[in-house]
Amino acid sequence: MNQITPVLLSGGSGTRLWPVSRKSFPKQFAPLIGERTLFQASALRLSGPRYGAPVVMTNADFRFIVTEQLAEVALDPAAILIEPAGRNTAPAVLAAALYLAQTDPDAVMLVAPSDHVVPDAEAFGRAVDQGLPLARAGRIVTFGIQPTRAETGYGWLEVEGDATDGPAPLRRFVEKPDADRAQAMLADGRFLWNAGIFLFSAATMIAAFRAHAPEFVDPVQAALDQARPDLGFLRLAPEPWNGLPDLSIDYAVMEKSDALSVVRFADHWSDLGGWDAIWRENQIGAPAPDGVVTDARSTAIDCRDVLLRSEHDDMQVVGIGLSNVMVVATNDAVLVADMDRAQDVKQAVAALKSKGARQAETFRRDHRPWGWFETLVMADRFQVKRIVVHPGAALSLQSHVHRSEHWIVVSGTARVTVDDTVTLVTENQSIYVPLGAVHRMENPGKVPMVLIEVQTGVYLGEDDIIRYEDVYSRT
Repeated sequence: MNQITPVLLSGGSGTRLWPVSRKSFPKQFAPLIGERTLFQASALRLSGPRYGAPVVMTNADFRFIVTEQLAEVALDPAAILIEPAGRNTAPAVLAAALYLAQTDPDAVMLVAPSDHVVPDAEAFGRAVDQGLPLARAGRIVTFGIQPTRAETGYGWLEVEGDATDGPAPLRRFVEKPDADRAQAMLADGRFLWNAGIFLFSAATMIAAFRAHAPEFVDPVQAALDQARPDLGFLRLAPEPWNGLPDLSIDYAVMEKSDALSVVRFADHWSDLGGWDAIWRENQIGAPAPDGVVTDARSTAIDCRDVLLRSEHDDMQVVGIGLSNVMVVATNDAVLVADMDRAQDVKQAVAALKSKGARQAETFRRDHRPWGWFETLVMADRFQVKRIVVHPGAALSLQSHVHRSEHWIVVSGTARVTVDDTVTLVTENQSIYVPLGAVHRMENPGKVPMVLIEVQTGVYLGEDDIIRYEDVYSRT
C-alpha cells in the first residue's frame, strides 16, 4: 500500500502569539508546549508506517531552520519547496500537488499546518485511516474537531448527517462566528471546528483547482517548471509566483467543491491561536490551582485565571492580585492583556509596526544558516553582539563599507580570514577586522564557537555587507 505524503505548511507568522512569535521567527519554530517545537512535533506526528517522507512548504528565511529542526528529530524530508513570496495556502497546496504529480498523480497528500497540538498521534492516525479510502476514490477529506466550547476564533464545519461513526458529507463552511452564533452551533450538534487539515490525491486537487480556481494553475505550474535546485532546496521561480492572488485553500477551492467529506476527530486538538490557548493547554489533565499558569521565571500572588510567562532567564515576572490576565515577557517586549482579548494581540503588532518599532517583527536574536547572533548593546556609533557558530559552519566571505569589527573568542576556536591572512583564534584571544577588509569567520571544531563582536562605524546596519562567497547561496 502506498504511503501518505505529509505536506507541512510552515511559512506563517503567528502574530496572535506575539511577543514570542514574530515574523522573523514565528510560533511553529518555538517550543511553546513541551521541549520540542511545534514544527518538530507536527513532523513527528506525521511520521511512521502510514506516512512517507514529508514535503515542506516554507520561505527562504526559514529554510535552514526547517532543515536544522528536522535533523534534530532525525527526520529526512522528501523535498523542501521555497515559496518566493507569501501568497497564503492556496498556491502552496497546489505547488505541492503538482510537485508530487510529476512522479505519481495518484499520490495521497495529507496537508497540515505545522503549528497545531495533537497529543495523541495514533488517535489522529486512525482518523486519517477513516478518510483514506475516500481520498483514494477522489474525495477531498477535511478533519473536523469535536467542539468543547463556543469558540469564536475558529471557522466551523456543518456536517450533512452524522459524523460520529465515520466520514460524512460536508454541507458548508462557516466563517468565524460571533459568540451567540457559536453557542447555537455548539448546542446544535451538527457543527465541528475546522482544523484546516486536508487529505486528497494530487490528481484530485489539481482537478479541483482547474474547476474552481483556474487562475492559479498555469502560474504555479510555471513556477515549478522554472524552479531552481539550491543546496537541497527547490526554489520556485519568483516571476510567475509573485503575480498570484493571496488566497487560502478554503476560499479558492474547498468552499466551492461538492466533493468534500468530513472525518470527526474527538480527541484533543489545538491550533494555539492565542495565549488563551496556551493557558488552556497547560491545564490539560491537571488543572492549575485557581487557574494560575506560571513558568519557572514567574510568580503569582493572590491571582486567579492568569498566565504569567517569561522567555528570558534574566526576566522575572510577578503578578499580584490579577484576574483573567495574561502577561508574556521576552528580553525586549512585554505583553499585558485581558485573557478575553487574546485574539486582539495582532492589533498590538500592527500598532508597533506603524510606529516603526523593531519588536513588531524581529527579535534581538537573529537566526542564520551558520548559527545565530544577538545584539547586546546598540549605540550611536558602536554595537556589541554575541555570535554563535555551529560546528563546521562558516560565515560568508565579505567586507563592509561603513564599519570595522573586533572579535573576541569566548568559547571554541575560530578560523578567521582577513584579506590574505588566515589565523586560528582560540578562547580569550581577539582579532581586528579593519574597515573594507575582506574577511570570513569559520568554526573548524566539533562544538559551537562563541565570540563577542564589537562593531564601530558611522553605519551598523545588516545591509552593509558585500558578499564574495557564501556556502549557503545567499544573495
